[in-house]
Formats: sequence, C-alpha cells, structure tokens
Amino acid sequence: MGRRKFTREFKLEAVGRLREGDRTIAEVARELGLGAGILGRWKSQYESEADEAFPGKGRLKASDERLRKLEKENRDLRQENAFLKKTAAYFARDDRGGSR
Repeated sequence: MGRRKFTREFKLEAVGRLREGDRTIAEVARELGLGAGILGRWKSQYESEADEAFPGKGRLKASDERLRKLEKENRDLRQENAFLKKTAAYFARDDRGGSR
C-alpha cells in the first residue's frame, strides 16, 4: 500500500485543532488516525510558513513562484540586451564604413 496523501485543507484543519485547544500532538494525531511525527512536522511547517504552508504537489510557495518568474524575466532581459548590443555594434560599424 502506498503513502497516504492529505489535502492542504486537511493539514490546515489538523494544525488548527492543535492550535485551538490544550491537547497534545499525540492526542490530536490519534484522533485523526495520524502519526504524531507527521502532525508535528505539519505544525512546524505551518508555524514557519503560515499562509504559504502546504502548497501542494508540484506547486510553489508564492514567494518561490515570484522568484522563479523574476529569474525568467532577468534571463529574457539579458538576452534582449545582448541582442541590442550586437545590433548597435553592427550599425555603428556600417556607419563608419561610409558605404552610403
């Protein structure tokens, strides 16, 4: 049998149960049929990432997605800049040649 998969909503609900009461991780985990270790990891992840916790398989956190887009934009702009430099050098060389 493979690993169980849990939705973001389920993880948030599980962590919410920990935060709303005075129950231990072990108690809430037992109630939900989870291992205490996994619930502890979810709690830590939520505490460190808050709204960006549990983005889902194949999805990036908003800050990582923004960084990915900015890196792509930076690459594109560098390529455009290199092209413009080459074009400017070509036309500058053509103007000096006096071919007109």
